[in-house]
Amino acid sequence: MTTIRRFCCNDLLRFTSVNLDHLTETFNMSFYMTYLARWPDYFHVAEGPGNRIMGYIMGKVEGQGESWHGHVTAVTVSPEYRRQQLAKKLMNLLEDISDKIDKAYFVDLFVRASNTPAINMYEKLGYVIYRRVLRYYSGEEDGLDMRKALSRDVEKKSMIPLKRPVTPDELEYD
Repeated sequence: MTTIRRFCCNDLLRFTSVNLDHLTETFNMSFYMTYLARWPDYFHVAEGPGNRIMGYIMGKVEGQGESWHGHVTAVTVSPEYRRQQLAKKLMNLLEDISDKIDKAYFVDLFVRASNTPAINMYEKLGYVIYRRVLRYYSGEEDGLDMRKALSRDVEKKSMIPLKRPVTPDELEYD
C-alpha cells in the first residue's frame, strides 16, 4: 500500500536512492530545506511498505497577476515503482493545491527536451509545450517549459505557446 504524505526533514536522509536516475535533477541540502520551509504544501513523498520512499514531488507557488502559478521543481519515482501512476498522483496533488488553495492560473514545469517518456506523461496529464528554453540544462541541453491551465484561467491564455525559443536569461524568476 502506498501513502502520500508531506515530506519531512528526516526524508532528506532517506530519499537518495530515488535521485539516482540520470534524468532526475538533484540539488544540495539547503535547496531542499528552503523548499520544505517556504512551500511545505508543495513537497510530498510517496511511501511504500517498510517506509520505503517510492518517489516525491517538490514545487512552489510564484509569480504575480495572471502569472501567479504553481511550479513543479522536481517529480521523480524510483524505477522499480514506475508504471503505477505514482507520478500522476503526485502531480494531481500539486495541481489541486495550486488550484484550490493558492488560486493559481496554471502549473508549469521544465523537462529535458530529450526526456520523451516524461514529455508524453505530462501531455497525457493535460500539459502543453509553452516554449523551448535553449541550453536550459547545464548550458547544454534544451528544456521545455510545459504548462497546464487551472480553473482560474478560464480562457486558457497561459497555455498559448510562444512562437520562438527563449534563453535562460529571458525567464522570469521570483
